[in-house]
Amino acid sequence: MSEPIRPSTILPAIRTPFTLQTADGQSLIGEVSAPIDNPTAAILCFHPNPTGGGMMDSHIYKKAAYRLPAMAGITVVRFNTRGTTSDAGTSSGTYGDGVSEKFDVQASIDYCFDTLKLTKVWIVGWSFGTEIALAHARDPRIAGLILLSPPLQKVSESDLLFWASDGRPITALVPEHDDYLKPAEARERFAVIPQIDLIAVDGAKHLWVGEPSVNRVLTEITKIVAPDRLPLPVEI
Repeated sequence: MSEPIRPSTILPAIRTPFTLQTADGQSLIGEVSAPIDNPTAAILCFHPNPTGGGMMDSHIYKKAAYRLPAMAGITVVRFNTRGTTSDAGTSSGTYGDGVSEKFDVQASIDYCFDTLKLTKVWIVGWSFGTEIALAHARDPRIAGLILLSPPLQKVSESDLLFWASDGRPITALVPEHDDYLKPAEARERFAVIPQIDLIAVDGAKHLWVGEPSVNRVLTEITKIVAPDRLPLPVEI
């Protein structure tokens, strides 16, 4: 007998902890959640600001790791940036206000391609994670960016212009009731990037709380990286 997907639902996957070493000597802890069969693509997750409680277990990413490998064949790679703590442990170093995190970004990208041998990897940034993605995730092997609740507080015009000229696809999910950047302002700020797909999400808030918001985010991610696996199931 089937039952609905709940916030606590954990679907089958191959879950493997790992430790990254950055070029400036920090050790970052993380986890790979890989599909048991029929893999499609991968997402590398950059979490919200740790000074506000953000970490690799921030709920959208935890639920992505619990569901997307089985539902959509998506490999989910999560890690704690420097100085960040989750149930899996604490990464070494101290919070760098998005600057020294450039080493964390590159180490995680290298891990996906050089160690895991993944071939199609999308960056998913959430809040602070969008800032470090736009500033530092320029590795040409990355397929594109998916931005959840981008505040654009630490992003320079030169960062936006880089992506405008780069041409790789970018999707931004902007909540109607976001605390930092609402859809109208987001359209103005992102106007320099012609290829961006900016999606204003009615009724949503910065933290995407509630199953309808979670399902919307996971569906939009899947639509981009593994469209053939839609619609996502709502029961198991």
